[in-house]
Amino acid sequence: IRLQCEVEVVSRLLPTCGLRGRGRGTRALLSLGRPPGRARGGGSGGVYLMVCTARDRVGARYKVQENIERFFTRFVEEGKATVRLREPAVDVCLSKANVSNLKNFLSAVRLAHQGTDIGALPLSALVPAKTSEVEKPKTKMIITSKRDYPLTKNFPYSLEHLQASYCKLARIDMRVLCLKKLRKLDLSHNHIKQLPATIGDLVCLQELNLHDNHLESFSVALCNSTLQKSLQFLDLSQNKIKALPIQFCQLRELVNLKLDDNELIRLPFKIGQLDHLRFLSAARNKLPFLPSDFRKLCLENLDLFGNPFEQPHPLVPNVQLKIPLTLLECAARATVNYRIPYGCHLLPSHLCEDLEVAKTCQCGSACLSSFIQITVTMNLHHVAHTVVLVDNMGGTEAPIICYFCSLDCYSQFLDRYLQSNG
Repeated sequence: IRLQCEVEVVSRLLPTCGLRGRGRGTRALLSLGRPPGRARGGGSGGVYLMVCTARDRVGARYKVQENIERFFTRFVEEGKATVRLREPAVDVCLSKANVSNLKNFLSAVRLAHQGTDIGALPLSALVPAKTSEVEKPKTKMIITSKRDYPLTKNFPYSLEHLQASYCKLARIDMRVLCLKKLRKLDLSHNHIKQLPATIGDLVCLQELNLHDNHLESFSVALCNSTLQKSLQFLDLSQNKIKALPIQFCQLRELVNLKLDDNELIRLPFKIGQLDHLRFLSAARNKLPFLPSDFRKLCLENLDLFGNPFEQPHPLVPNVQLKIPLTLLECAARATVNYRIPYGCHLLPSHLCEDLEVAKTCQCGSACLSSFIQITVTMNLHHVAHTVVLVDNMGGTEAPIICYFCSLDCYSQFLDRYLQSNG
């Protein structure tokens, strides 16, 4: 029987000399068995506990039968235990072990100590450990050239941070999508054109860096995946993205979003739903204005430099009113305003999609396809503590869309606007 865990062998004679143990374990492989030369002998006196580490793969052996003074198992449910030996006077301290495997291992050691017949014990051959058995699991790998990219062997499944930059990758390696412990994935400076939906299966992924690739879109499937609960940092800068899907705003754990140097003609309609977002940069795109939901953001840093923002025209409305309102418009407004539950099991899917993009009037009411639209100026300091200059003149204002559900709401806004502007 074998057990992988962290081990610290502490001599009980050290305190008498004024010395102490290190206080931390080393990854090791423990084996309970007999030396190869005694494998066919009788009795159980030849049973040893062997501890192999990366520094000592041959292993240190300790006799077990009638040589154990005490077992300490108070914290066994946390994967910790200590075996105190009489000769030599050491404590074998185990930690970070699989609880079930630890219990089985301790039971076998206890039976060997008691002199149980060797045939009843699950013994292993006491042979040197393999390097892979005693090395600490690799959690980080950084690759910065195509020459160093592994082609013939898999990535370690223990990886939590993987960087594969400047590797000329045209697509995401499917082997990467098997790394279920991955928290940081950096694929910047490659030639990736499309993202597979299976990236959403990386349930622990917190940071995704796709800077400087050839992406043209960000798929709806990724927006609907488990990334909704895990993704906090997303870098899509220096790609060819023209628009993000409406569902993008379901990635509500996002804290830092980089969209610089793309071809964006608009930001996500419901961007205000990203209530954890604190850092947003969308410099050097093609944004003519900001969505009305932008007002709901609460940012620490905002960069919109280099966008061709249009001059706002509050007195030149885009009138899409339908008077009287259609039955569909009335029903849709009531559904949103009164927060009536809906879904594809109750309504046709196209109606659900329309309701998801309902616009909000200045009065707080919803409107769907019947509205008045204008653009007004908003000082970006209303939504961000630090604002990178929007233009070369040092301005921090940008045009934002406003919607009105009726002529009455628009008239009230117009009165206030004219009064404030003399």
